[in-house]
Amino acid sequence: MKILLIGSTARADCIAEAIINSKTKPELYAVMPLLNPGVKQKAKELIVHSVMDFNFILSYAEKINPDFVFVAPDDPIAEGLVNELEKIGIKSFGPKKEVARIESSKSFARELLKKHEIEGLPKFKVFSDKKGIKEFAESLKEIVVKPDGLTGGKGVQVQGDHFDSIEQGLNYADLILEKGKVIIEEKLKGEEFSLQSFCDGKTVLDCIPVQDHKRAFENDSGPNTGGMGSYSMENGLLPFLKKEHLEQAHKITEKVALALKKETGIEFKGILYGGFMLTKKEVKLIEFNARFGDPEVLNVLPLLKTDFVEVCQRVINGTLNEISLEFESKASVCKYVVPKGYPVNSVKNALIEFKETKTKHYFGAIKEKNGNYLMTGSRAMAFIGIGETLSKAEEISQKAVESVKGRIFYRKDIGTKALIQKRIDHIANV
Repeated sequence: MKILLIGSTARADCIAEAIINSKTKPELYAVMPLLNPGVKQKAKELIVHSVMDFNFILSYAEKINPDFVFVAPDDPIAEGLVNELEKIGIKSFGPKKEVARIESSKSFARELLKKHEIEGLPKFKVFSDKKGIKEFAESLKEIVVKPDGLTGGKGVQVQGDHFDSIEQGLNYADLILEKGKVIIEEKLKGEEFSLQSFCDGKTVLDCIPVQDHKRAFENDSGPNTGGMGSYSMENGLLPFLKKEHLEQAHKITEKVALALKKETGIEFKGILYGGFMLTKKEVKLIEFNARFGDPEVLNVLPLLKTDFVEVCQRVINGTLNEISLEFESKASVCKYVVPKGYPVNSVKNALIEFKETKTKHYFGAIKEKNGNYLMTGSRAMAFIGIGETLSKAEEISQKAVESVKGRIFYRKDIGTKALIQKRIDHIANV
């Protein structure tokens, strides 16, 4: 068996590990924009090339003739790489462009849920110009301002976090309107969680829930990032989540999968990843992504006991209903090591050194040169602690990041009792 991985960052390194650990023993090929040291070790061949050069990828895919292509990043999914591969008879794990709009267009996503009367929507309106925007914003107590398209997890701004007044939020909305649509929503109060689900267009199988930490600094302060780390629990829940909350999120995801088929005539095949918020009354939808999250996938795949390649094949072939997903009953804590100045003014080409241990680690924005690892400016390495309890997993992860040397920083508080208790208290007082 041959599998071609299109990817970048630690997410691709983690997916590569899950692929080669399959009982099918596939040969792994990869196309990535950087020579990821982790994927290099796992792949039979790694080609350093832009993942947005579809002509190159199509030519390479025809050359190696893989059983399927795993398309990991959002940009090539949004621009239709899966569609183009299908045209030349090559199967893909990943959704087609038409249904990937659930991520690439926030207005499409919101209006889809509204049209099909799917629960979990906050109050919202989509604007193409300034007409009526001030009146709607002022009708809400506090607002969230969202660009319509992909922003790498950094374009959404929330009142009280990124700006203080509705007037300041509307100034940001004006900047967005210069490039496209803007969505104004009510600000939800509660705790966020991520639910990543395998979907073959009909059946939805959920992974364990994960909570991400987007703020750069401890105690959830500083600018938004792609994610500084995340954790999952040994009981398959989160400290503030009950089973019924996951069931609510699952039903929303299921209904969205069916609505996408009704709307486009195309089945969503890949990862349908919901960013949800547990509020005082119910589970609300923040957004959907059309691929695995980074760092959230780093908590999930290392604990997946079901054969990953088999799951991917069943998604592609539409037989996901014939299996179930099984995960280890262990907790996980991911902590990212990032270059100083990240995400605003990162140091680049700085050396990073670490000790090889049994602790799982995945390479992100790193390039290898003359046997040395150099950071390229974004999240450099992720270290995953896995343990019988959350405290043990956190201890393992923290010990690993402490061994890293270089012009780096990381959040010490992810997965700690103090921060977890803060989240529990927060949802209790919403």
